[in-house]
Amino acid sequence: MHISAGDTAWLLASAALVMFMTPGLAFFYGGLVRTTNVLSTIMYCFMALGIVTVLWVLIGHTLAFGPDIGKAIGNGGWIGGLDFLGFRNVGAAPIGLAPTVPHLAYASYQMMFAVITPALIAGAYAERFKFSAYVIFTAVWVLVVYAPVAHWVWGNGLLGPHGLGALDFAGGTVVHQNAGIAALAAILVLGKRKGWPEGEFVPHNVPYVVLGASILWFGWFGFNGGSALASGALAALAFTNTHLAAAAAIFGWLIPEWAEHGKPTTVGAATGAVAGLVAITPASGFVRPWAALVIGGLAGFICYFAVNLKRRFNYDDALDVVGVHYVGGLVGALLTGVFAAKVGLVYSGTFTQVGKQALASLIVTGWSFALSFIILKAVDWTIGLRVTVDEENVGLDLSQHGETAYAAGTGG
Repeated sequence: MHISAGDTAWLLASAALVMFMTPGLAFFYGGLVRTTNVLSTIMYCFMALGIVTVLWVLIGHTLAFGPDIGKAIGNGGWIGGLDFLGFRNVGAAPIGLAPTVPHLAYASYQMMFAVITPALIAGAYAERFKFSAYVIFTAVWVLVVYAPVAHWVWGNGLLGPHGLGALDFAGGTVVHQNAGIAALAAILVLGKRKGWPEGEFVPHNVPYVVLGASILWFGWFGFNGGSALASGALAALAFTNTHLAAAAAIFGWLIPEWAEHGKPTTVGAATGAVAGLVAITPASGFVRPWAALVIGGLAGFICYFAVNLKRRFNYDDALDVVGVHYVGGLVGALLTGVFAAKVGLVYSGTFTQVGKQALASLIVTGWSFALSFIILKAVDWTIGLRVTVDEENVGLDLSQHGETAYAAGTGG
């Protein structure tokens, strides 16, 4: 195995782009909540950088990408061994998963994915989740739920090429379905915000929303393009498909919104773009550019209606994590099976790859929901998950952090 300076430079740049997505998510989510909950929502995202980074070095990376333990499906195993505990043996030499870059570069790149995934969940329980409970839940979740799924898909585990053979280029199952269904578990355990849905729950700072979505879009070039693990044609394909899907998804969202409400909204455009980015993630390195446009357009359209289901089914997904990330990730995973070059339905004429995609999605959905539900219940039984009614009324910025985002008389 030979280290490539170009591949290493691209992967390190991509790692920085993915890292920047988490602060971008903080602005995106922060703009969508009410004025008294801006900082608490931003803190959910920002603290993930601290919590997950430390745990990733200590044990997360080795659980996800250590040598395979056990055989589950084919030659794919359950979990990684402890060879890389505390980043031991993680240095300049490459590993088989990324043969042209230092192992340390690969481990750092994967760290950024681990950081943003539990941060995504926070959008579902914003404005009512205790910060102490958030710290414990995030720490346990990233090790118990995220690390095994990452191993199954990317670490030669039971769902990837050595096992079931499902395709996930950059995280449609590992990141988005995993976080999205965990968000649903959190919603069901936690309950609705006080006054929802009758009260006024509108974004307090739409420019923050657009800024955050723009940073996410920017960072997603590293999220998907970097997953090629080399600076070549595959990275160029994933990079291009990422942009095309996001652009198409804006129309996929705005067309039904405009038809239903008579006006296209800025928040809708930003959310639609994110839905397209979510959906193209598993497919970005496997499909042609024309298919990326189709996937993005369909994702924006489907996620628009999925988000509206929360009022019909009366579950309070504060910032639409289920409707955008779970549904978008599922749409992308299934459409990967349709459009993937050579093996997809369009090329092979069979539903074989679609079936693999569906089974992998079902396994990840069941695993993440069940384990997330158990972790949440355990935290609730010990220190409690939810702030008090008085704390919710005053806002989590003051009650959890003793701060306010805006000086008196400013900020809306």
